[in-house]
Amino acid sequence: MKYFPFSLEQLRIVQAVKNEATIKQAAKKLYLSQPALSLQIQKLEYEIDSPILDRNKKQIYLTLTGELLLDYADRILNLCEEADKAIIYLKKLKRVSLTIGTNETVGTYILPKIINLFCTRYPYTRIKLEINCANCISWNIVNGKIDLGIVEEDEIPKELYNSLSCRPYFQEEMVLILPKYHELKDVRNISREKLYNLNFITLKPHYVGRKLMDDTLQKFNINSDKLKIKLELNSVEAIKRAVQAGLGVSFISILMVKDELYSKRLHCTLVNNISINKRLTLIVNPKMDESQLCGKFHKYCFDILKTSLYIKFLNLGD
Repeated sequence: MKYFPFSLEQLRIVQAVKNEATIKQAAKKLYLSQPALSLQIQKLEYEIDSPILDRNKKQIYLTLTGELLLDYADRILNLCEEADKAIIYLKKLKRVSLTIGTNETVGTYILPKIINLFCTRYPYTRIKLEINCANCISWNIVNGKIDLGIVEEDEIPKELYNSLSCRPYFQEEMVLILPKYHELKDVRNISREKLYNLNFITLKPHYVGRKLMDDTLQKFNINSDKLKIKLELNSVEAIKRAVQAGLGVSFISILMVKDELYSKRLHCTLVNNISINKRLTLIVNPKMDESQLCGKFHKYCFDILKTSLYIKFLNLGD
């Protein structure tokens, strides 16, 4: 280990002498006797082999070496203070890890951006993100395996309502996406009857996302059984590529196609002039001893809704 010719105590002394201008006042500031403070200065000057004080009868000045040492002393002591505050902060948090559960859409397109902003503000945080269905996330929160979840409100198991604290978060809009050169690309609103004449691309029947989409459409009186399913695929990315290739149309979360809509690689339209959406809810277990970190993240999720960041940074605006 490298040896340094000064200690933190001696750096504090240099700082105090500069600020107080006299040995007497500096000693008083540091709760030291004058002889003890003078001895520390002598030891420091001996170790660095250079005087740090220019003494005269009326006042004491720092030499060039003293000024140089003071500059580094200020920075070193500031870092020490930051480290001390960070340690206290960690002790108050008690726990610096957080497990969050959500669906594929929110987990892919929204939460990573919120988590990045949160971790920038709280750099000592470790966050684990779990992608799963609302049913699994809800049970894992009740059992203490997940701290916080963002799930579809209607998918929360009814038997768990009394065991969870639920707070509405935002609405995830579903849109009908069309190929770039589709004949309806400039139509802002189409009828339900015309919808049933289009060729659809969807997820495969056994996929959770397919069931959620069918249930959502059913709530808005769109019978998914009447849709002409031309192609069934195993991922949303595959569906987007198939629509871009002109193979059909699809209902999809607007969060998943923001980039494609912005660059006009895809178009979207409304059905019967209604907004098809899913209500997302933020859930926690009120019976668990919530860490300060979980509380901070919970609050941060709602704070960001009140700022332009939600629209601009998360790309949820038109």
